Amino acid sequence: MKQFSDPHLAALLTMVVGVAASVWGARRHPGPWMRWFSLGLAALILADWIGEYVADAILGTWSAQYTLPLQLTDAVSAVSIVALLTQQQMFVELAYFWSYTASLQAVLTPDLGQNFPSVYYFTYFTYHVGAIIAASYLVFGCRLYPRPGAVWKVFGITLAWTLVAGAGDLITGGNYMYLRSKPVHRSLLNLMGPWPWYVAAGVALGLALLLLVAGLTRAFGGVPDSRGVRRPALR
Repeated sequence: MKQFSDPHLAALLTMVVGVAASVWGARRHPGPWMRWFSLGLAALILADWIGEYVADAILGTWSAQYTLPLQLTDAVSAVSIVALLTQQQMFVELAYFWSYTASLQAVLTPDLGQNFPSVYYFTYFTYHVGAIIAASYLVFGCRLYPRPGAVWKVFGITLAWTLVAGAGDLITGGNYMYLRSKPVHRSLLNLMGPWPWYVAAGVALGLALLLLVAGLTRAFGGVPDSRGVRRPALR
């Protein structure tokens, strides 16, 4: 897929509209519809996330080297579904920090060898964009702001997931999380030097992005309540 082509711009527009509408609706018109929205969005993310693996199996392109669920965006899909269904704070925080970093990067610079109207166009953008909408809805719409220190917990879990992906790369010879080589499309990793230096630089950049996202919630959030959940001071 060509970056910023018409199909790519359509996906970006869908993301912007989905984020704005879900946050506005949750803030201005809360009600029973929110439960159904959470269920529907969770089902949509799950269907397209799993559907991509089903398509790989049907088309004969599935392989342990390339299509195991070891990318960080696979973890984002899983925690986004759980966060929507339970609204448990830890899953909300993971969905928020990961979707605003990994999923957003995947949407802005898609690593997708297929284009519209391929089934992979719909599955890829649905579960990536869906995770971003879910995180925005839960944090800025439902006001489940991250607790103090959440960014460091998320960073630690991210490193742990990176180790799992690295083990998968060693076992399968794959390139999960781009730990063995850079993506072929344009991305921030292309500016970070050769292997293994870009991996270390990527870890540092990841932490910087997490801190930036944490700053975003501080800009829109209020004072932590007794559970550590931050509520805005003004409606």
